[in-house]
Amino acid sequence: MPKSKVRKKSVYTPPEGVLQPRSSQARAVQPSPRWWAPLMVTLMVLGLLWIVVYYVAGDQIPFMVSLSAWNFAIGFGAMVLGLVMSMRWR
Repeated sequence: MPKSKVRKKSVYTPPEGVLQPRSSQARAVQPSPRWWAPLMVTLMVLGLLWIVVYYVAGDQIPFMVSLSAWNFAIGFGAMVLGLVMSMRWR
């Protein structure tokens, strides 16, 4: 079987004005402060504990009885806030 010819491709050069100048590079990502990770974990654990306490003894704690279904919003809100913080953690 005959061998096919190899074609040489020309090097691509973008048109003028397409490339951004080097001075507009993205800024370096800074690491998170030291308190970020402990606060993140604390929020997730507190949210979980809030929901567990509501299920186990919610009818015996007066302010939890008055909050009723808002207890889920408080617990899940704290956990979601901790999760969002974990995505921004560097």
